[in-house]
Amino acid sequence: MSSVPHDGEPITAEGLEALKRELRELQTAGRREIARRILVARGHGDLKENAEYHAAKEDQAHLETRIKRLQARLRNAVVTATPADGDTFAFGRTAEVLDEGSGTLNTWTIVGPGEADISRGRLSAQSPVAQALLDQPVGTVVEVPTPRGPRRLRIQRLV
Repeated sequence: MSSVPHDGEPITAEGLEALKRELRELQTAGRREIARRILVARGHGDLKENAEYHAAKEDQAHLETRIKRLQARLRNAVVTATPADGDTFAFGRTAEVLDEGSGTLNTWTIVGPGEADISRGRLSAQSPVAQALLDQPVGTVVEVPTPRGPRRLRIQRLV
């Protein structure tokens, strides 16, 4: 049984707070900054040939699109509890995973797709690697097909 919900976008409690912070920042400071830029640009005269004004309006459209996307993510977010104990690599948990082919030891946390950042060790629950590792106990070796060929990954320990 998978610990990741099928309805909505799975997210950790930490990820939900970060999403809310970013949305608040864009809706307040982000909008104020764009409004200020538009006001300054309008003061420069003819709007038809005012590149600064048009750039600010384009940035405003991008900002509003970003806000709408974040609002949609927030509506679809399903906070998935991280189990405090247990012996399986579950959503929200961190584990050390050994790549048997390269000998590389990775520390990964399985998170929702919106929180994923492999450079920070945050692996999307929707990725093939996370799907193979999800709900597996310590010591398990899984084989994951990747573009560079199959990888054998061993869950060393839960952190």
